Amino acid sequence: MVKDLKQVRKAVIPAAGLGTRFLPATKAVPKEMFPVVDKPAIQYLVEEAVASGIDDIIIVTGKDKRAIEDHFDRNLELYDKLEKKQKKDTLNELKKIDALADIHFIRQKEALGLGHAVLCAKKHIGGEPFAVLLGDDLILSRKPELKHLIDIYNRHNASVLCVAPVSKKEVSSYGVIKYKKEQGDIVVKGMVEKPPANKAPSNLAIVGRYLLKPEVFGILEEIPFGKGNELQLTDALKVLNEIDKVMAHEIEGKWLTVGDELNYLKAALIYSLARDDTRKDVLSFIKNLI
Repeated sequence: MVKDLKQVRKAVIPAAGLGTRFLPATKAVPKEMFPVVDKPAIQYLVEEAVASGIDDIIIVTGKDKRAIEDHFDRNLELYDKLEKKQKKDTLNELKKIDALADIHFIRQKEALGLGHAVLCAKKHIGGEPFAVLLGDDLILSRKPELKHLIDIYNRHNASVLCVAPVSKKEVSSYGVIKYKKEQGDIVVKGMVEKPPANKAPSNLAIVGRYLLKPEVFGILEEIPFGKGNELQLTDALKVLNEIDKVMAHEIEGKWLTVGDELNYLKAALIYSLARDDTRKDVLSFIKNLI
């Protein structure tokens, strides 16, 4: 570990998006609250952060996202009903959610992009390094993927991106890094947002996990708004990469996106097959279905 390195203690989870791809379901229910088996997607992110050693989490919400706050709050009336019905296992499971971490909520008053959502957390983060976890990206892995990023930060005192290999036809859908390897570690040398397949600098796409040094806030405050009149986090990372070292970690777990209907269904299926309590029944159902 680099001497006098600031510990990573905080994480930001942007959750202010409108979820238009899931309408009409998201008219009343935030997409972050859609269950993947029996837990809302956003809870997996909080659990990953906690398992990585982070105990202070900022969730950036928007209009009509109160259900997220309610989920991580205590519901004493519900607890009392479960107690009376002697449903102790369910009650204990809910109490675990209460004790996960210190969770704070900040309102993004306008949908001005991912960079703006991250910037909303500046006051709470202060001058510390911090993690960013995006709700559309779930990662099923033995070791929390975010912990890998923290380990690399501790070795290099550098911001770290999470990346994953994608097929040639998929590169135009992602931010893609240019890189070189130094002693087995990936050093980022540039990044291109949604490049044509024939101009992509690599096949390593940026996944929704970041470990960022606080200097990114100053960059976000200075750069102009980009595509869609939004403040783009990728634009800030490009500038950061010009003035400071940025590393990358190639994902070791299974990357699952839940940002559209088909991938959401796939993620729920894969998570159910990964669980001891549901695998057998789900496999039996699939066999009978075929």
